[in-house]
Amino acid sequence: MKTTFEELYDKYHTDLYQFIFYMVKNKENTEDIVQEVYVKVLESYQTFKGDSSEKTWLFSIARHVTIDFFRKQQRKKKRILDFFNWSEKGESIPASQALPEEIAIQNEELKQVFLALDDCTEDQRSVIILRYIQSFSIKETASVLGWTESKVKTTQHRAISQLKEHIDTSTRKENSVDE
Repeated sequence: MKTTFEELYDKYHTDLYQFIFYMVKNKENTEDIVQEVYVKVLESYQTFKGDSSEKTWLFSIARHVTIDFFRKQQRKKKRILDFFNWSEKGESIPASQALPEEIAIQNEELKQVFLALDDCTEDQRSVIILRYIQSFSIKETASVLGWTESKVKTTQHRAISQLKEHIDTSTRKENSVDE
């Protein structure tokens, strides 16, 4: 007989891992965050009221843990910047990490969308990942994010516009280089 935790793990682990990976784009960080999510799930399952599905509850926890990760990263980066006077040395910190080789996407359009997610806000990225990668409904997405369905729709619309703009700009740049 499987425990409730094992059932949650079996049903949602792959989707949960992918959701977090698309947010942080780093395998090691994703694994750490997933582990932290499962710890929080184990600690709080007794308080789960069933107001939403287990899936939306799990993804809501994952989103909050991921946001906490980003906040910690920002604080750590600020402490490093405060420690060094970068302007005097003329040095800078790289803006982003290279993508892991595991996510080399064969389809060029999907690769462009994946890269364009960096131009989206955290909220827009969450909506796109939940709606189009994890196939959540608008209602489920609203539940995970703690938003109204209207806010999900608005954020989704803005995110799609942002993605289109990024892809159009990238395409124009590629075409001008080819000429």
